[in-house]
Formats: sequence, C-alpha cells, structure tokens
Amino acid sequence: MLRAGIVGLPNVGKSTLFNAIARTRKAESANYPFCTIDPNVGVVTVPDNRLEPLAKIAKTEVIIPTSFEFVDIAGLVQGAAQGEGLGNKFLSHIREVDAIIQVIRCFEDEDIHHVAGSIDPIRDIETIMTELVLADMESVQKSLDRRAKDAKKGDKTAKAEHAVLSKVLPHLNDGKPALTLELNPEEAAILKPFFLLTAKPTIFAANVKESELVDAANNPHVAKVKNYAQEHHACETVVISAQIESDLVDLAPDEASDFLSEMGVSESGVGSMIRSTYHLLGLRTYFTAGEVEVRAWTIHEGDRAPQAAGVIHTDFERGFIKAETVTYKDLVECGSVAAARDKGLYRMEGKEYVVQDGDVLLFKFNV
Repeated sequence: MLRAGIVGLPNVGKSTLFNAIARTRKAESANYPFCTIDPNVGVVTVPDNRLEPLAKIAKTEVIIPTSFEFVDIAGLVQGAAQGEGLGNKFLSHIREVDAIIQVIRCFEDEDIHHVAGSIDPIRDIETIMTELVLADMESVQKSLDRRAKDAKKGDKTAKAEHAVLSKVLPHLNDGKPALTLELNPEEAAILKPFFLLTAKPTIFAANVKESELVDAANNPHVAKVKNYAQEHHACETVVISAQIESDLVDLAPDEASDFLSEMGVSESGVGSMIRSTYHLLGLRTYFTAGEVEVRAWTIHEGDRAPQAAGVIHTDFERGFIKAETVTYKDLVECGSVAAARDKGLYRMEGKEYVVQDGDVLLFKFNV
C-alpha cells in the first residue's frame, strides 16, 4: 500500500492533522518539540461522493470506499541533515514514504510556541527543504563516488546512473529539489531507485486558525505559501484547519456536516487534502456495483483492464476475458445498467483497455 508522510517543523499541527485524517486520537499532540518520535501510521478512506449514487442504482446499503496510508513523522528542525534533534531518524522515515504533505503554520497564536519564535511560512518551508536537499546531496555524492569506479570499468548501468546523478547534484547544490529537475522518462526511471527525499511528490498544507478557514483566501500567509509552492516547487497547496478537523473526529457524519455549515464551509479541508494526495500518488479509482455491495478499488494511472481485475483477485487477472464497462457519469445519467446498455453506453473492453477513473466494471474471467 502506498504511503503519504506528514512532515513539518515541530508544533505546526502535524499530529492534530493526522488524528483528523485517520479519525483517531492515536498521535499525541502537545505544545513542545518532538512530541512525535516514532511515526504513527493510519489507513485512511478516500472521500468519494460517487459511491452513494451508485449504491442507490445497485439497491444496496453496503458501501466500501478505497483507502491508503498516512504516516505522521516527527518534526524536523534546522540541522536535521547533520543529526540535530532526531534528524537522521526522521529523515529515514521520510525516505520510506511515497509522497510528502508538508504542513505549514499560517496562523498567529502566542499560546502555541513556534520553534523559531515567529511566524514566517516561507522561512519554514525553506528550513525543511534545506534539510532535505542537504540529505540528498550527501546521498547523491556517495552514490556518484561508488559508481565512478564501476563506470571506468565499462559497466553500462553504472555509466547511465553516474550520468543522471551528475545532472542531479548541481541542481541540488543550487538549493533546488530534485522534483523540479527536468529529466526524460528514461532518466527519471534511472533516478527513482535512489529514493531521493526531494524527488517525492509534495503537497503543502496551509494550516490556519479555526476562525480564518472561511476567509483563508485573504490570509497573507496562505497567499505566500501558494505562490511560493507553485513558483519554486510546482506543487499544490491545500488550506486546512487542523483544529477544526480535530473537533470533527468525534462527530457523526450528519453532525460534522452541520458543524461545517455553521462555520460557513461546505466541505472538510481534510477531504480535499486526502483526494489531492491520492491523485498525487498517481492513484485512480474504479467501481464495482452489485446488490451485495458498491466498492471503490484503487489502481495506478495507466493500468490496463487485466491489472485492474487483479486488484480484486489474482485469478481475475490470470483468467481475464473481458471487462463490461460503463462510465460513472453515463450510468448515473441513465439510472440503470439496462438503460445504459439500451443507449449503447455499456461496452465490452479487452486486455489493452486502459481503465479510467470512475469506470464501473464487471469482469469476465476463466481459470
């Protein structure tokens, strides 16, 4: 299962956010650095408003959403790459995740200590990014030194890796994350097994006060984060209020909806962040819908029909014959499979079909 790691400086709301995402009180949250030492791991469901309409069509009350893992990683501090704080341990935890959510404090509150003594989101982003870049520089230099010897002996793989790493190192030396370096598909594939921290897809989560969520567009800190993230990292920024999300944890869905309405917002910021992270990881969703259940299944973008079938069971992939297919939009507009079939919108797809996000599928197989 793919994992997204929540990172940031101490006391920016990481563990509070994790509790909200995982709908749990698992991660301790306190007003001092290094409150989180070992990563907390939670399996989170992906909010998808397409499930209920499908359940009505299928005449079932059983709905099973898809999910993936979030990891709450302890706060980084300046000097982490040199082992400051619990630096080396934290950096190794980041290396193990597939994408990063960097939580940035965008609110003023004298009662909540900031490790740097003041609120400056761009400084905070650069502090974290500097530590990740420094760690990557050390890793790349070591890899270059090892491969230089093999490359001189004529090792073709070592030569190719050395060439790519030689492009990456000066980019890192300029203080830029590996993610923003332009590489062709072959070079990107060569770099991937090195698991560079700054090569991981990233989303910035601008954490605002409860009273500022509705009017977050006018928060100057949020505006700075959005502009900086797009300009320097080509990354998306989502606005969340970790405290509001924490308050929602113990509420039933209807109560949570009423609570948000009273706040003047229509949806939880966490829901938006989960969906954005899901897509950042290159994940997509298809559905199966029957009288027993409606279920969302996770695939990777570009997966073909047999691979999608294999997510349900390996026998489905091994004995794949065809996939009866209709898009979510067409099925909901028609109101039933029979009506979609009558309109020619229900089709048979073979082994080369690339499954699209929102497809409703029924697999035929024989083993």
